[in-house]
Amino acid sequence: MTTKIDGFALVALIGLALFSLFNLLGISFQFFLNQFTFFIVGFIALFLTLKLGIKNVQINARLIYLSFIGLLIITFIVGDVVRGSRRWIDLVFFNFQASEFLKPFFIIFLADFFSKSKISTRSVLISFAYFLLIFVIIVKQPDLGNALLYLGVFAGMVFFAGLTARYYMYAFILSIITSPILWKLLKDYQKNRILSFLNPQIDTSGISYNLIQSIITVGSGGLFGRGLGLGTQSRFLFLPENHTDFAYAALVEQFGFIGGLAVIILYAILFYRLLLVLRSVRDNPFHFMYVSGVLLFLATSFTVNIGMNMGLFPITGIALPFVSYGGSSVVSTMIMVGLALSLNLPR
Repeated sequence: MTTKIDGFALVALIGLALFSLFNLLGISFQFFLNQFTFFIVGFIALFLTLKLGIKNVQINARLIYLSFIGLLIITFIVGDVVRGSRRWIDLVFFNFQASEFLKPFFIIFLADFFSKSKISTRSVLISFAYFLLIFVIIVKQPDLGNALLYLGVFAGMVFFAGLTARYYMYAFILSIITSPILWKLLKDYQKNRILSFLNPQIDTSGISYNLIQSIITVGSGGLFGRGLGLGTQSRFLFLPENHTDFAYAALVEQFGFIGGLAVIILYAILFYRLLLVLRSVRDNPFHFMYVSGVLLFLATSFTVNIGMNMGLFPITGIALPFVSYGGSSVVSTMIMVGLALSLNLPR
């Protein structure tokens, strides 16, 4: 088996990794060192998935998926609590986040399921039941942003599997009808994120603080940025979560509009190369569904995170893949992309 990789995709991944590392170097040297290690492991995982391919994972898709449900339950019971959320298991040298590592295997499971099952009310309900198992646990952690990301990818993959548009209309109408109930189920900080998005001036030093600071940070970068380590908003912690949720805002402050645009261009290259893979595997239902799921995950995360950083979307807690700090995110996303790129290689 070959480990040759799409050169353009590799350049995009290396470019995003470098932007992430330099951004973190300007914020915290410790974050930089940690992320550097994460990327080493991530690129090793990328090349391993290129070599091994997706077939062996597909064969064990259901077992792996159910195993991750078990890990999510274990995390919910014994995981470390960080800022009110129980999402990580402390492995001494590494904080393992099961909901992140699940992502590529969630896509594989759904791709395998829909490639073997004709789309019908029964198959959709069965797949929804499997999905609901992880959705409820992730919501209860609580991690509403990731839960909604999974929901969006599930809905998109069901659409690619052939579900007609009228069912989405039914779901939309149902969500409108039940919105008062859903609102009551939200935690106070989740409600505040929505309220601050609708009216950022409602409480600029309270519930709207993160959103306002993110917009200020993006604007303060100008065309060429303040320079590495010279971003006052991110360096002096006026911008919360400057290495995770708002890493893109911190990056634009340091490297300006040009730096922010470069990141978007690198993403565009990666998306284009994945679209070429999608076109090449369109005759294989499983491969087509998998690459579709990868594109849905990446494009949704990219759009929501950058939109959130620019004040165009409510704050959700969805990270920017390859740019935001985090070992679980880096390694799992490298695995996800590596498996997709492997489908375009001769076997």
